[in-house]
Amino acid sequence: MPENYYDILGVSESASADEIKKAYRKIAMKNHPDRNQGNKKAEDKFKAAAEAYEVLGNLEKRKIYDRFGIEGLSSSGFGGGPSDINDIFSHFGDLFGFGQQRERAANAPIQGADLRYDLTISFMEAVHGVEKEVEITKPETCWTCDGTGSRPGYKPEICPNCNGRGQTIRSQGFFSVSTTCRVCRGEGRVVKEPCTDCDGNGLVNKKKSIPLKIPAGVDNGSRMRVTGEGEGGRRNGPAGDLYIFLNVEEHEYFEREGSNIILRLPLSIAQATLGCTPTIPTIHGEESLTIPAGTQPDQQFILKSQGVKSLRGSGYGDMFVIAEVTVPTELTDRQKELMEEFAEIELETGERSEDGFFKKLFRKSA
Repeated sequence: MPENYYDILGVSESASADEIKKAYRKIAMKNHPDRNQGNKKAEDKFKAAAEAYEVLGNLEKRKIYDRFGIEGLSSSGFGGGPSDINDIFSHFGDLFGFGQQRERAANAPIQGADLRYDLTISFMEAVHGVEKEVEITKPETCWTCDGTGSRPGYKPEICPNCNGRGQTIRSQGFFSVSTTCRVCRGEGRVVKEPCTDCDGNGLVNKKKSIPLKIPAGVDNGSRMRVTGEGEGGRRNGPAGDLYIFLNVEEHEYFEREGSNIILRLPLSIAQATLGCTPTIPTIHGEESLTIPAGTQPDQQFILKSQGVKSLRGSGYGDMFVIAEVTVPTELTDRQKELMEEFAEIELETGERSEDGFFKKLFRKSA
Protein backbone atom coordinates (compact mmCIF):
# COMPACT_ATOMS: atom_id res chain seq x y z
CA MET A 1 0.00 0.00 0.00
CA PRO A 2 1.51 3.40 -0.97
CA GLU A 3 2.27 5.64 1.95
CA ASN A 4 1.90 8.88 0.04
CA TYR A 5 -1.57 10.27 0.57
CA TYR A 6 -1.71 11.72 -2.96
CA ASP A 7 -0.87 8.32 -4.42
CA ILE A 8 -3.55 6.65 -2.29
CA LEU A 9 -6.18 8.96 -3.76
CA GLY A 10 -4.62 8.89 -7.22
CA VAL A 11 -4.25 12.68 -7.57
CA SER A 12 -1.33 15.02 -8.13
CA GLU A 13 0.13 17.22 -5.42
CA SER A 14 -1.37 20.25 -7.18
CA ALA A 15 -4.89 18.80 -7.17
CA SER A 16 -7.65 21.16 -6.09
CA ALA A 17 -9.82 20.53 -3.04
CA ASP A 18 -12.70 19.57 -5.32
CA GLU A 19 -10.53 17.05 -7.21
CA ILE A 20 -9.40 15.50 -3.92
CA LYS A 21 -12.98 15.19 -2.72
CA LYS A 22 -14.13 13.55 -5.97
CA ALA A 23 -11.23 11.12 -5.90
CA TYR A 24 -11.94 10.10 -2.34
CA ARG A 25 -15.64 9.75 -3.03
CA LYS A 26 -14.99 7.41 -5.93
CA ILE A 27 -12.67 5.15 -3.91
CA ALA A 28 -14.89 5.18 -0.83
CA MET A 29 -17.99 4.26 -2.78
CA LYS A 30 -16.22 1.43 -4.56
CA ASN A 31 -14.57 -0.09 -1.47
CA HIS A 32 -17.19 0.58 1.19
CA PRO A 33 -17.44 -2.44 3.58
CA ASP A 34 -21.19 -2.71 3.09
CA ARG A 35 -20.58 -3.40 -0.59
CA ASN A 36 -17.62 -5.70 -0.02
CA GLN A 37 -18.56 -8.05 2.80
CA GLY A 38 -15.58 -10.19 3.74
CA ASN A 39 -13.18 -8.42 1.35
CA LYS A 40 -10.15 -7.46 3.47
CA LYS A 41 -8.41 -5.77 0.56
CA ALA A 42 -11.37 -3.46 -0.10
CA GLU A 43 -11.61 -2.66 3.61
CA ASP A 44 -7.95 -1.68 3.73
CA LYS A 45 -8.38 0.58 0.69
CA PHE A 46 -11.42 2.20 2.28
CA LYS A 47 -9.53 2.94 5.50
CA ALA A 48 -6.45 4.21 3.66
CA ALA A 49 -8.53 6.54 1.48
CA ALA A 50 -10.32 7.88 4.56
CA GLU A 51 -7.00 8.56 6.26
CA ALA A 52 -5.66 10.32 3.17
CA TYR A 53 -8.75 12.48 2.78
CA GLU A 54 -8.75 13.36 6.46
CA VAL A 55 -5.43 15.08 5.85
CA LEU A 56 -5.65 16.35 2.27
CA GLY A 57 -9.24 17.49 2.67
CA ASN A 58 -8.20 19.82 5.50
CA LEU A 59 -6.30 22.91 4.29
CA GLU A 60 -4.22 23.32 7.45
CA LYS A 61 -3.30 19.63 7.70
CA ARG A 62 -2.46 19.52 3.98
CA LYS A 63 -0.02 22.42 4.28
CA ILE A 64 1.81 20.69 7.14
CA TYR A 65 1.80 17.38 5.29
CA ASP A 66 3.19 18.96 2.09
CA ARG A 67 6.10 20.50 4.02
CA PHE A 68 6.88 17.92 6.72
CA GLY A 69 5.08 14.70 5.80
CA ILE A 70 3.30 12.39 8.25
CA GLU A 71 5.91 13.04 10.97
CA GLY A 72 5.11 16.73 10.77
CA LEU A 73 1.44 16.05 11.43
CA SER A 74 2.27 13.95 14.48
CA SER A 75 4.59 16.57 15.97
CA SER A 76 2.04 19.31 15.35
CA GLY A 77 -0.60 17.40 17.33
CA PHE A 78 -2.81 16.48 14.39
CA GLY A 79 -1.73 12.85 14.13
CA GLY A 80 -2.70 10.85 11.11
CA GLY A 81 -6.17 10.15 9.78
CA PRO A 82 -9.23 8.90 11.61
CA SER A 83 -8.39 6.88 14.72
CA ASP A 84 -11.07 4.18 14.41
CA ILE A 85 -13.69 2.79 12.12
CA ASN A 86 -16.41 4.87 13.78
CA ASP A 87 -14.57 8.08 12.86
CA ILE A 88 -14.12 6.81 9.31
CA PHE A 89 -17.84 6.20 8.84
CA SER A 90 -18.59 9.55 10.42
CA HIS A 91 -16.22 11.29 8.01
CA PHE A 92 -17.60 9.33 5.05
CA GLY A 93 -21.13 10.40 6.01
CA ASP A 94 -20.14 14.05 6.31
CA LEU A 95 -18.70 13.97 2.79
CA PHE A 96 -22.02 12.90 1.28
CA GLY A 97 -24.18 15.16 3.40
CA PHE A 98 -25.07 12.59 6.03
CA GLY A 99 -23.65 14.82 8.75
CA GLN A 100 -26.37 17.37 8.15
CA GLN A 101 -28.93 14.58 8.19
CA ARG A 102 -27.63 13.40 11.57
CA GLU A 103 -27.88 16.89 12.95
CA ARG A 104 -31.44 17.23 11.68
CA ALA A 105 -32.29 13.80 13.12
CA ALA A 106 -30.78 14.72 16.47
CA ASN A 107 -33.05 17.77 16.62
CA ALA A 108 -36.09 16.15 15.01
CA PRO A 109 -39.39 16.23 16.92
CA ILE A 110 -40.19 13.13 18.98
CA GLN A 111 -43.80 12.04 19.32
CA GLY A 112 -44.91 10.94 22.77
CA ALA A 113 -45.67 7.29 23.46
CA ASP A 114 -49.23 5.96 23.50
CA LEU A 115 -50.65 5.15 26.94
CA ARG A 116 -53.19 2.58 28.19
CA TYR A 117 -55.89 2.93 30.82
CA ASP A 118 -58.17 0.08 31.96
CA LEU A 119 -61.68 1.19 32.91
CA THR A 120 -64.42 -0.97 34.45
CA ILE A 121 -68.05 -0.06 33.72
CA SER A 122 -71.37 -1.70 34.57
CA PHE A 123 -73.40 -3.88 32.19
CA MET A 124 -76.06 -1.20 31.77
CA GLU A 125 -73.49 1.55 31.22
CA ALA A 126 -72.07 -0.49 28.35
CA VAL A 127 -75.53 -1.10 26.90
CA HIS A 128 -76.81 2.48 27.07
CA GLY A 129 -73.57 4.48 27.00
CA VAL A 130 -72.28 6.76 29.71
CA GLU A 131 -70.16 9.85 30.31
CA LYS A 132 -67.31 9.42 32.73
CA GLU A 133 -64.21 11.28 33.87
CA VAL A 134 -60.95 9.46 34.57
CA GLU A 135 -57.96 10.88 36.40
CA ILE A 136 -54.53 9.72 35.29
CA THR A 137 -50.94 10.69 35.97
CA LYS A 138 -48.97 10.92 32.75
CA PRO A 139 -45.73 12.42 31.43
CA GLU A 140 -46.42 15.74 29.75
CA THR A 141 -44.14 18.06 27.80
CA CYS A 142 -42.13 20.23 30.18
CA TRP A 143 -43.43 23.78 29.88
CA THR A 144 -40.08 25.24 30.97
CA CYS A 145 -37.91 23.75 28.23
CA ASP A 146 -40.67 22.82 25.72
CA GLY A 147 -39.45 19.25 25.80
CA THR A 148 -35.86 19.94 24.77
CA GLY A 149 -34.46 18.90 28.15
CA SER A 150 -32.14 21.93 28.24
CA ARG A 151 -32.31 25.01 30.42
CA PRO A 152 -33.79 28.08 28.73
CA GLY A 153 -31.10 29.71 26.61
CA TYR A 154 -29.27 26.42 25.95
CA LYS A 155 -29.61 23.74 23.31
CA PRO A 156 -28.77 20.03 23.25
CA GLU A 157 -25.50 19.27 21.46
CA ILE A 158 -24.62 16.61 18.93
CA CYS A 159 -23.19 13.62 20.79
CA PRO A 160 -19.40 13.68 20.33
CA ASN A 161 -19.14 9.93 20.76
CA CYS A 162 -21.42 8.92 17.87
CA ASN A 163 -21.58 12.22 15.95
CA GLY A 164 -25.36 12.32 16.24
CA ARG A 165 -26.10 8.87 14.82
CA GLY A 166 -27.12 7.31 18.12
CA GLN A 167 -25.05 4.27 17.12
CA THR A 168 -21.35 3.48 17.31
CA ILE A 169 -19.62 1.16 14.88
CA ARG A 170 -16.88 -1.30 15.76
CA SER A 171 -14.82 -3.27 13.30
CA GLN A 172 -14.54 -6.99 14.03
CA GLY A 173 -12.46 -8.58 11.30
CA PHE A 174 -14.39 -8.24 8.08
CA PHE A 175 -17.58 -7.15 9.84
CA SER A 176 -18.79 -3.85 11.27
CA VAL A 177 -20.96 -4.09 14.40
CA SER A 178 -23.35 -1.26 15.26
CA THR A 179 -24.41 -0.72 18.90
CA THR A 180 -26.39 1.92 20.77
CA CYS A 181 -24.20 4.80 21.83
CA ARG A 182 -23.46 4.55 25.57
CA VAL A 183 -23.11 8.32 25.94
CA CYS A 184 -26.38 9.54 24.43
CA ARG A 185 -28.24 6.19 24.73
CA GLY A 186 -29.31 6.34 21.12
CA GLU A 187 -30.60 9.93 21.22
CA GLY A 188 -27.81 11.31 19.04
CA ARG A 189 -27.51 14.35 21.29
CA VAL A 190 -26.50 15.20 24.83
CA VAL A 191 -27.88 17.80 27.21
CA LYS A 192 -25.04 19.80 28.74
CA GLU A 193 -27.25 22.15 30.78
CA PRO A 194 -30.33 20.14 31.88
CA CYS A 195 -33.63 21.81 32.66
CA THR A 196 -34.15 22.01 36.41
CA ASP A 197 -37.88 21.20 36.18
CA CYS A 198 -37.61 17.95 34.20
CA ASP A 199 -33.96 17.05 34.95
CA GLY A 200 -33.17 17.02 31.25
CA ASN A 201 -35.84 14.46 30.37
CA GLY A 202 -38.14 16.92 28.59
CA LEU A 203 -41.18 15.44 30.38
CA VAL A 204 -42.79 15.96 33.77
CA ASN A 205 -45.48 13.83 35.46
CA LYS A 206 -48.82 15.58 35.92
CA LYS A 207 -52.29 14.55 37.05
CA LYS A 208 -55.06 15.22 34.58
CA SER A 209 -58.81 14.60 34.49
CA ILE A 210 -59.99 13.39 31.08
CA PRO A 211 -63.70 13.36 30.16
CA LEU A 212 -64.92 10.29 28.26
CA LYS A 213 -68.10 9.81 26.27
CA ILE A 214 -68.62 6.05 26.05
CA PRO A 215 -71.11 5.22 23.28
CA ALA A 216 -74.03 2.82 23.67
CA GLY A 217 -73.25 -0.72 22.57
CA VAL A 218 -69.64 -1.11 23.73
CA ASP A 219 -68.72 -4.56 24.97
CA ASN A 220 -66.13 -6.20 27.17
CA GLY A 221 -62.69 -5.66 25.61
CA SER A 222 -63.77 -2.65 23.55
CA ARG A 223 -61.07 -0.03 23.01
CA MET A 224 -61.43 3.73 22.75
CA ARG A 225 -58.77 6.15 21.53
CA VAL A 226 -58.45 9.64 22.97
CA THR A 227 -56.25 11.56 20.54
CA GLY A 228 -53.40 13.62 22.01
CA GLU A 229 -53.89 12.49 25.62
CA GLY A 230 -50.91 10.12 25.72
CA GLU A 231 -47.34 10.91 26.72
CA GLY A 232 -46.23 14.43 25.84
CA GLY A 233 -43.93 15.01 22.87
CA ARG A 234 -40.38 16.30 22.98
CA ARG A 235 -38.58 18.83 20.77
CA ASN A 236 -41.96 20.21 19.64
CA GLY A 237 -43.20 16.74 18.79
CA PRO A 238 -46.91 15.84 19.13
CA ALA A 239 -48.30 13.99 22.11
CA GLY A 240 -49.20 10.32 21.84
CA ASP A 241 -52.71 8.92 22.21
CA LEU A 242 -54.52 7.44 25.19
CA TYR A 243 -56.22 4.07 24.72
CA ILE A 244 -59.08 3.18 27.06
CA PHE A 245 -59.67 -0.57 27.43
CA LEU A 246 -63.15 -1.38 28.77
CA ASN A 247 -63.99 -4.13 31.21
CA VAL A 248 -67.76 -4.71 31.48
CA GLU A 249 -69.19 -6.20 34.67
CA GLU A 250 -71.62 -9.13 34.49
CA HIS A 251 -75.35 -8.58 35.09
CA GLU A 252 -77.50 -10.40 37.62
CA TYR A 253 -80.08 -11.50 35.02
CA PHE A 254 -78.94 -10.63 31.52
CA GLU A 255 -76.36 -12.24 29.30
CA ARG A 256 -75.07 -10.76 26.08
CA GLU A 257 -74.04 -12.21 22.75
CA GLY A 258 -73.03 -9.43 20.40
CA SER A 259 -76.02 -7.11 20.13
CA ASN A 260 -78.47 -9.74 21.43
CA ILE A 261 -79.63 -10.08 25.04
CA ILE A 262 -80.46 -13.40 26.71
CA LEU A 263 -82.75 -13.78 29.73
CA ARG A 264 -83.31 -17.15 31.38
CA LEU A 265 -86.86 -17.06 32.74
CA PRO A 266 -87.71 -19.49 35.58
CA LEU A 267 -91.19 -21.04 35.23
CA SER A 268 -92.99 -23.41 37.55
CA ILE A 269 -94.47 -26.64 36.19
CA ALA A 270 -97.91 -25.10 36.50
CA GLN A 271 -96.93 -21.94 34.62
CA ALA A 272 -95.31 -23.91 31.84
CA THR A 273 -98.23 -26.34 31.63
CA LEU A 274 -101.13 -23.91 31.87
CA GLY A 275 -99.41 -20.86 30.33
CA CYS A 276 -99.11 -17.38 31.85
CA THR A 277 -98.37 -13.74 31.04
CA PRO A 278 -95.53 -12.56 33.30
CA THR A 279 -94.00 -9.09 33.30
CA ILE A 280 -90.31 -9.51 32.57
CA PRO A 281 -87.35 -7.10 32.70
CA THR A 282 -85.58 -5.98 29.53
CA ILE A 283 -82.63 -3.61 29.14
CA HIS A 284 -85.12 -0.96 28.00
CA GLY A 285 -87.77 -1.46 30.70
CA GLU A 286 -90.47 -3.97 31.59
CA GLU A 287 -92.48 -5.95 29.03
CA SER A 288 -95.35 -8.42 29.17
CA LEU A 289 -94.60 -11.83 27.64
CA THR A 290 -97.20 -14.44 26.77
CA ILE A 291 -96.10 -17.93 27.76
CA PRO A 292 -98.36 -20.41 25.96
CA ALA A 293 -99.71 -23.53 27.61
CA GLY A 294 -97.47 -26.54 27.19
CA THR A 295 -94.21 -24.58 27.12
CA GLN A 296 -91.23 -26.94 27.16
CA PRO A 297 -87.90 -26.53 29.01
CA ASP A 298 -85.38 -24.40 27.03
CA GLN A 299 -88.07 -23.18 24.66
CA GLN A 300 -87.14 -19.73 23.29
CA PHE A 301 -89.23 -16.61 22.82
CA ILE A 302 -87.91 -13.65 20.83
CA LEU A 303 -88.58 -9.99 21.55
CA LYS A 304 -87.57 -8.11 18.41
CA SER A 305 -85.36 -5.00 18.74
CA GLN A 306 -85.15 -5.35 22.52
CA GLY A 307 -81.40 -5.92 22.39
CA VAL A 308 -78.34 -3.65 22.29
CA LYS A 309 -77.83 -0.79 19.85
CA SER A 310 -75.32 -1.63 17.15
CA LEU A 311 -72.08 0.31 17.33
CA ARG A 312 -71.76 0.25 13.53
CA GLY A 313 -75.37 0.93 12.62
CA SER A 314 -78.68 2.34 13.76
CA GLY A 315 -80.44 -0.94 14.50
CA TYR A 316 -80.88 -2.93 17.69
CA GLY A 317 -80.37 -6.59 18.43
CA ASP A 318 -83.07 -8.92 19.78
CA MET A 319 -83.85 -10.33 23.18
CA PHE A 320 -84.09 -14.10 23.64
CA VAL A 321 -86.10 -15.39 26.58
CA ILE A 322 -85.31 -19.01 27.45
CA ALA A 323 -87.84 -20.93 29.53
CA GLU A 324 -86.31 -22.72 32.48
CA VAL A 325 -88.95 -25.00 33.95
CA THR A 326 -88.16 -25.68 37.59
CA VAL A 327 -89.17 -28.83 39.45
CA PRO A 328 -90.04 -28.25 43.12
CA THR A 329 -87.96 -30.14 45.66
CA GLU A 330 -90.35 -29.63 48.58
CA LEU A 331 -94.17 -29.93 48.41
CA THR A 332 -96.94 -29.24 50.90
CA ASP A 333 -99.36 -32.04 51.68
CA ARG A 334 -101.98 -30.44 49.46
CA GLN A 335 -99.51 -30.04 46.56
CA LYS A 336 -98.45 -33.65 46.94
CA GLU A 337 -102.10 -34.77 46.95
CA LEU A 338 -102.81 -32.84 43.76
CA MET A 339 -99.69 -34.17 42.03
CA GLU A 340 -100.65 -37.73 42.92
CA GLU A 341 -104.13 -37.14 41.56
CA PHE A 342 -102.59 -35.68 38.39
CA ALA A 343 -100.36 -38.74 38.04
CA GLU A 344 -103.35 -41.08 38.39
CA ILE A 345 -105.22 -39.21 35.68
CA GLU A 346 -102.16 -39.44 33.40
CA LEU A 347 -101.98 -43.15 34.11
CA GLU A 348 -105.64 -43.62 33.31
CA THR A 349 -105.24 -41.66 30.13
CA GLY A 350 -102.25 -43.77 29.21
CA GLU A 351 -104.17 -47.04 29.90
CA ARG A 352 -107.03 -46.02 27.62
CA SER A 353 -104.59 -45.55 24.80
CA GLU A 354 -103.56 -48.84 23.27
CA ASP A 355 -100.13 -47.53 22.45
CA GLY A 356 -99.82 -45.41 25.56
CA PHE A 357 -96.43 -45.05 27.20
CA PHE A 358 -97.71 -45.92 30.67
CA LYS A 359 -99.41 -49.08 29.39
CA LYS A 360 -96.17 -50.39 27.95
CA LEU A 361 -94.20 -49.33 30.99
CA PHE A 362 -96.36 -51.11 33.52
CA ARG A 363 -96.63 -54.25 31.43
CA LYS A 364 -92.84 -54.57 31.48
CA SER A 365 -92.64 -54.11 35.23
CA ALA A 366 -95.46 -56.59 35.99
